[in-house]
Amino acid sequence: MTQRTYIKAGMALMVALMMTGPAMARGDGPQRPDFTELDTNSDGQITQIEMDAHRTARFAAVDADGDGAVSAAELAAASERKNEARLERMIERFDTDGDGKLTQAEMPTRERGNMMERMDSNNDGVLDAEEYAAAHDRGHGKGHGKGKGKMKPVQE
Repeated sequence: MTQRTYIKAGMALMVALMMTGPAMARGDGPQRPDFTELDTNSDGQITQIEMDAHRTARFAAVDADGDGAVSAAELAAASERKNEARLERMIERFDTDGDGKLTQAEMPTRERGNMMERMDSNNDGVLDAEEYAAAHDRGHGKGHGKGKGKMKPVQE
């Protein structure tokens, strides 16, 4: 990996780590932990102290050498572990024949079929350069998310 890739991966992971508390409180955070995982004293409530402890533990898990700081290499390794786990879950979920691999027929189809429809703003069945650029500017076409600007990679 290039240094630029490490930096990008690191920044993304740091944002995820910093946003864990507020995102979990809203219930829409990445890898939202189970309630019982956060409620460490099992009193049926999650306090700010418990949220902070969880965030600290997640940071410590990324800080592989325990020096209290996270390097680009540590962030990249954590990001890679997270992606590997996500991909393993994807295979488990969609591998209908149980061979540990995904064929094209087993791949999720939610984006197929309606991607063209969302991008084709004048509904003529083809994309011209303007429609294609506009779809990319607003994040994959009409009705797809709230994204603005450049397209983002699809994430599970």
